[in-house]
Order: sequence, then structure tokens, then C-alpha cells
Amino acid sequence: MRFQHVCVEAFACTLPPHVVASDEIEDRLKPVYERLHLPAGRLEMMTGIRERRFFDPGTLPGTISATTATRAVEQSGIDRSHFGALMHASVCRDQMEPATACGVHHRAGLPSDCTVLDLSNACLGLLNGMLLIASMIELGQIRAGVVVGTEIGRPLVEGTIDRLLADDSINRKQIKNEFASLTIGSGSAAIVLCDRKLSRTGTRLVGGALKADTSSHELCAGGPEHATDGDNRPRMNTDSEALLHAGVGLAKQTWESTKQVLGWHNEDVDKVFTHQVGKAHRRLLLEELQLNPDLDFPTVEYLGNTGAVALPMAAALGIEQGHLQANDRVALLGIGSGLNSVMLGLHWQPTA
Repeated sequence: MRFQHVCVEAFACTLPPHVVASDEIEDRLKPVYERLHLPAGRLEMMTGIRERRFFDPGTLPGTISATTATRAVEQSGIDRSHFGALMHASVCRDQMEPATACGVHHRAGLPSDCTVLDLSNACLGLLNGMLLIASMIELGQIRAGVVVGTEIGRPLVEGTIDRLLADDSINRKQIKNEFASLTIGSGSAAIVLCDRKLSRTGTRLVGGALKADTSSHELCAGGPEHATDGDNRPRMNTDSEALLHAGVGLAKQTWESTKQVLGWHNEDVDKVFTHQVGKAHRRLLLEELQLNPDLDFPTVEYLGNTGAVALPMAAALGIEQGHLQANDRVALLGIGSGLNSVMLGLHWQPTA
């Protein structure tokens, strides 16, 4: 995939107000830890996550997404009349129908001649949304669009804690696969793309590549239907070890294809933003791709795994904190359960 006419005009994010440390989660799980003779600090030791953030109980994703999308639109400086697409692309949504994107579109004040839809693809939703909007811009169908999402991790984490406390049959081997559910955090991110003729920054979306390995679709699966105790809060079933190696293997293939499409070599890459899962995933990913860890902007230690918004949140925070410099070649390295991988290249220019 190559793009000639697409610019990435803004990244924005919204951080939840409530910080929950891994130590606090382990305190709640103390009876389980004592029964299984698990040492305190195991959760942070295994994942590298010392804390994650949550929104207020009962917060709907669309409410936060409307704020984040509005911020991104205003940050871009593009008149709302130019927006032809709004996509809501997180795992979490307000309801099955109508699309969460409808409420977000209304609150953001975007025009009526606008494609409005939800898009779902596990942790890759926002990157897939970028590609769809970019393709619409490249074809001349629209001049600008915004993809947004909000992940609400509290129900999954708290539901997992309650189930572990109630199930005396859980053993040391089984609880290892529950740690992935306890790493989940909350957050919100939005990305604005536009025709380069509208752009104030000139930050080009150069192109990228994608690959799928759907033979691994059962390694990580989640939703209310995975709850076996009558609780309608979502659950996740994750084979963390197998998922780690299958995901990184697919990422390596996608990275090689991405470099071929873009005409890049590893030494051409100035900065990267990766999907934020945990310290083991980040270390192995960058080792296998032979990329210097200093090029990355990790956030998982204090935000946890925030699903589809993890990578764009890291980008928004990295930009805000000066991680990027003018003329940087930036790689977005996305992986999602299923398994799918999308990797994109940007030629970064700061806001004029």
C-alpha cells in the first residue's frame, strides 16, 4: 500500500483519572496468592506494568470518544465541513446498535454528508480505520476523516478479580493465563487524516503493509460470552506464551513487507510506536525486528494494555513530549489478536 495524497494531521488522547497500581490488584487477590503460595509483586514482574488507569464506573466509550475526537478535530485546524468520515474503532462500544460512532459524530458536530460507522478488529481497530480513511482520501471520495476509540478496562479487570476470588479450583498453572486480563487499562485516542492540500503539517502517510495469520485466532478471545459464572462482565481467555511468539512471528513478516513497500531499511527508521502489551512482548518484538529500543516510546508501564488505543495513545503522548523531530521517518507497528498485523510509515513534520 502506497499513498500519495494523504497526511496525518493530528493525534489526540484522553487519559482516565483513576490510577490503579498492580500492587492494589494483588492486595485484592491476597487470598488467592496465599492459597497458591505466589509472591507479591508477581504481576508487575511478569508484565512490567506497575499501574493502569480507569474511567469512572459506568462510563460509556462513546462519551469519552466524543471528547477525544473533538479535541483531535480542533487540533488539526481543519474546518468541520471538510470531514467526510468518522469511524469508531475500539474493542469497546456503547451497544450493539446503533453504531457508537453515531453518538460521537453528533457530539463532535461533524457534517451530515459523512460516512459514520463502527469498525472492530481487536487491538488493530484504529490502524485499520486509518487505512480505510486514507484510501477514501486517496480515491478522492473525502477530504478529511477521523478515527477514534475508547477502551474501558475496568469491567474486565474487576470481573477477573471477582472470579479468581470465587473459584477455589484455580491452580498456579491456570492463574498464569489470567494475568493478561489483569494488565488491561483504559484510555482513548483519535487520529485525523486529510488530503495533503488541506494539511498544515505536511506529515505524509507514506504507506505500509498488512498480514494475517488466522490459524492463531483462538489464542486470545474475549467478551461477555466467555463468562461462565453468570456475570455479564467481559472475560478474556489468553494463551499468553503462544500469543507472544505467534504475534511476534507475524510482526516480523509484516515488517519485512513494510520495508519493501516503503523502500526503507532498518537504519532509515528514526522512531517507532508499538502496540503496548507488556515488557516481554516489547523486548522480543524489537529484538526480532532488529530495531533499537531507544526508538520506541513505551507507555505500558503506567497505562497498561489499552487495546486498540494503545499505539495511537503512545503516539499522541510521544508527540506531546517531544519524542519526534522534523523529518523523522516513523513506523507504526501494530499487532492484534486474530492474528493480524498492520504496519505504517509516516514522514513526520511538526505542526506549522
